[in-house]
Amino acid sequence: MSSPGLSRSGRGRARGDLPINAEINVTSLVDVAFTLLVIFIITAPILQGGIEVSIPRADVQPLTAQDAPFFITVMRDGTIFMEETPVSLQDLESGLPQLLSTGSVERVFIRADSLAPYGPVLKTMAIAVNSGVNWSVVAEPYREGR
Repeated sequence: MSSPGLSRSGRGRARGDLPINAEINVTSLVDVAFTLLVIFIITAPILQGGIEVSIPRADVQPLTAQDAPFFITVMRDGTIFMEETPVSLQDLESGLPQLLSTGSVERVFIRADSLAPYGPVLKTMAIAVNSGVNWSVVAEPYREGR
């Protein structure tokens, strides 16, 4: 005689006795997805890069993606950067025409800290004018409601 829990094959319940469970538990997948989303939201501004500068506010239009900006930045202490590389005024004066000769830069955006000394800012503008490049001064647009 066979025992009560065994089927004729002797392996326990027959396949027909097991309930079919077709559910997929996605709770852990959603938890991981939201955790990654929060991590990306927090780290995205950190990874943005660039040089932090307090740009003065003015009634200006924001830059568009099609502008392909090349920035020359004048910091509060008078330090000048071409993109993220610190340069002296002499290096800027000799390097900007060389950069323009490659044809990769169509417009230069000069952004200066609101408390930057006027001398380095004016000299940077003069170098841009003398190099013949199209240039603009960058300002932060006013917020809605000012």
